Amino acid sequence: MSLSLQTGGRKGENLADRIYQHLKKDIFDFRLLPGDRFSENEIAERMGASRTPVREALFRLEREAYVEVLHRSGWQVKPFDFTYFEELYDVRTVLECAAVRRLCEHSEPAPLLDDLNRIWRVPAAARLEDGATLSGLDERFHEMLVEAAGNGEMARIHHDLTERLRIIRRLDFTKPMRIGATYDEHGAILEAIEHRRCEPAQMMLKAHIRASRNEVRKITLHMLHEARQRGGEAV
Repeated sequence: MSLSLQTGGRKGENLADRIYQHLKKDIFDFRLLPGDRFSENEIAERMGASRTPVREALFRLEREAYVEVLHRSGWQVKPFDFTYFEELYDVRTVLECAAVRRLCEHSEPAPLLDDLNRIWRVPAAARLEDGATLSGLDERFHEMLVEAAGNGEMARIHHDLTERLRIIRRLDFTKPMRIGATYDEHGAILEAIEHRRCEPAQMMLKAHIRASRNEVRKITLHMLHEARQRGGEAV
């Protein structure tokens, strides 16, 4: 879809944001594949915009580690670096386990936990099945656990990790078995926190994250293979 060029302060900013969102979705949906190269002019022509908002959008994506600038040869979607993602998962696990400990030590239950219980500790017949919806709810489950612990800086760092991991975490819900497992695992973690059983809650949380990480790695490799077999979509 072509985006019409807009000029001026806020309109220019809005256009840059629209281009950013469009390109990010292309990356997430593998229409732009890891390793694909392109120029600012190509993006500008496709979006019907000048190079200025395109460059702003690309620099924003670069800060978030989705693309990288190539010396004298344009831009590239960053190849998947599984070592990098493994390191992010490790940091995420440390933060969430620390949050669980704080929650178990609180004298009163955190109000955010009530919201999580209403979403995840439900009968099987009330469980949602749409993968895209569950992906967003799963992301919020882990963010709300950290937010409920009451440390704003911890929550900010965790949110940044969540943004960086989203491109592969969302793939965890392409298999029905992972949807059911996520409900079961989230519910068990919340029950352990409710009863102040810190170590079991942390152990279940670590196992939950590890299972998701392992599944995501397999799915990602499979999806990239299929996307490359189809040839993807040109910029």
